[in-house]
This record gives sequence, C-alpha cells and structure tokens, in this order.
Amino acid sequence: MSTVEDQLKVFAREAGFDTARIARADAAWAAGAHLSDFVAAGRHGDMGWMAETLERRRHPTAMWPNARSALVVGLNYGPKHDPLEPLARPDHATISVYAQNVDYHDLMKRRLKQLASTFATTTGHDVKVFVDTAPLMEKPLAHLAGIGWQGKHTNLVSRDHGSWLFLGVMLTDADLTPDPSAPDSCGACSACLDICPTRAFPAPYQLDARRCISYLTIETKTPIPREFRRAMGNRIYGCDDCLAVCPWNKFASVAKDAAFHPRAELTAPLLADLAQLDDAAFREVFAGSPIKRIGRDRFVRNVMIAIGNSGPKTGETRLAELCIQRLDDASPLVRGASVWALGSLSPTAFEVERLSRRQVESDPGVCEEWDAGPAG
Repeated sequence: MSTVEDQLKVFAREAGFDTARIARADAAWAAGAHLSDFVAAGRHGDMGWMAETLERRRHPTAMWPNARSALVVGLNYGPKHDPLEPLARPDHATISVYAQNVDYHDLMKRRLKQLASTFATTTGHDVKVFVDTAPLMEKPLAHLAGIGWQGKHTNLVSRDHGSWLFLGVMLTDADLTPDPSAPDSCGACSACLDICPTRAFPAPYQLDARRCISYLTIETKTPIPREFRRAMGNRIYGCDDCLAVCPWNKFASVAKDAAFHPRAELTAPLLADLAQLDDAAFREVFAGSPIKRIGRDRFVRNVMIAIGNSGPKTGETRLAELCIQRLDDASPLVRGASVWALGSLSPTAFEVERLSRRQVESDPGVCEEWDAGPAG
C-alpha cells in the first residue's frame, strides 16, 4: 500500500520534477546561524534584502510557524555543451547556463502550485510554495531531504545531477516521514575553490558574495570595482566556473525539459552585437529570460567590461569604435564602463577622447574613470 509520502512524490513526478524528497521543516539546523554570520561579516554586499529578511530566513518555521514538513523538488538543467568553452572566445559573451533560456522561477512556481494544489485537495492540509525569491533557504532543506549536500562552493551538489539543479519547496502542516539526509561527499576535492577567478571563497563552504562574478554582474547596481574587472573576462551574466568543474557532474544528464535547452543566440553571442542594444531591443531579445530583470544599463555595463577584456586580436578597431559610441550613452553606468573599456583596448584613443569629454562630463563616477587613466 502506498503511503502519503509515496503519493506526494508521484504527484511531483507527474508535475514534471526530476527529483523530490521530504525533510522535516521544524528540525533544528545550523543554517540560520551561518546566515547570520554571513550578513554580520558584510559578505552579502548590496543585497540589503538579506539583512532585512534575516529573521524570517533563519528557519522555515520563522516564516510559517505551522510548517511541519517540506517537500523539496528539483529540476535538472544540465547543459549539453561545455559551459566554459565560450571563455576561450573573448569576442563572444559567456552567459550562465541557467539564463540561456526561460526564467526558471516561472516554470518552477507553476509546477509547484499544481503539485501543491493536488496535495492540498487530496489531503486537506495547508501548503505554501517557494522558489528562490522568497525568504526561505532551499539548499539546507535539500540537504536535509537527501537531494544532495552543500558543496565547498556553497551550492547544492547531487550524486545524480551534479551541480545542475533548480530547487523549489512546498511547505505543509502535514506530519510527513522524512527521507534520510545526504552525506557530504566533496572529500578532499577543491576544484570549485581553485577555479574561482576572483577568489570569492575565503574558506571551503564560505562565500564572499562581494567578490563573486555572479553577484557583480547581476546584483551590483553600481560600477564594477576595478579590482575585479580583468577577472570577469567575457562573463557578462553570472559565472558557472565553480559549478562546471565539479567532478559529480559526470553523473549529470542533459536537461530533459526543452525550456532549459539553451537558445542558440544566447549560447555565445557576439559582444559587438550586445553592446548596441537599446532598451527596446534589450527587452525584445531577453523577453522571458531572467537576464531581463537586471535591465539594459547594467547588462550593457557588463558587456563593455567584457569588451575591455577582449584584447587586440579580436577586432580592436571595431570594438574601440563601439566603446566611443557608448561614451554618448544616456546611462552613466554604461559611459563609465565604456571609458574603462576604451582605455583597455586603445590608450591612444582614450587620451584623444578624454581631451574633449572629461571637461563636459557631469557624472562623478564617469569622471573618476577618466581620471584613473587607461586600464592596465
């Protein structure tokens, strides 16, 4: 005879999830204390919402006191190509695998709501669903449920799916039997720590978001700190380096869901094309994509930094001309990044443009870029 737990996992499979396991939502854990230490150290950077919602994030029951159990579900988004291959093509852009098609939040939430509705109707229990944007820590719950463990890069690692899982959670007031938790199986491996371009991991299992390229290209609304610009290379949205080198990926399969197969035009687009996007074109190209959330100005800022890193063998004259065009951009964020990129590609052109532009520039941040001189 099937149990309620078995039935719930059947519902999850029918909703399209690749994995589903159960944890106690009211179990004690150390994740809340770790999060407090993270925020206290300032490692959350500009993500003020983390500090603002800290108390609710400490534990699932801090957000919903009636929560007794958690069904943690996962969707595999394993890529069919090498995510790091575009890094070797500096005139092209490298976009994080998860952002090369639709926004997974929408798909996950739709399926979770379907699953939760079926469970609530069948059992009469209350439910709440969460996908990333809510103040709930999914990764510690996924560890408790046995889907995987938080690796040294602080992301979830699965024996079956490597580092390529989207997570969602259904909390319920039902008392469900939990699955065994997953043991940490990183061993002595430090591949994810060693490959980080900006040394964002102060120690294994610790992240300083302020140094992470994903944070810098997605969360930061101000100019990219100069100390990290070279290390960004051509990464214009997110960074998959620490995920892609995980040895457990050898057991991961390619995503079954076509929604997570990369759009050809986003696998490794030309930087020159992206640099010319205005707001309307940006919205059209990235409709339905998570990239749309950061807006055109932040996106083109990232593109200009990548152009500055492209080097003289990738069409310096053409790209330098694009930098000069963007010096007239309405956004100070874009202008500032373009100043740096021009100085990096062509110090001579930089000096020519500075003579006529520095004295009429009104934004202090852009003035600082001119005053700093050509990028070294």
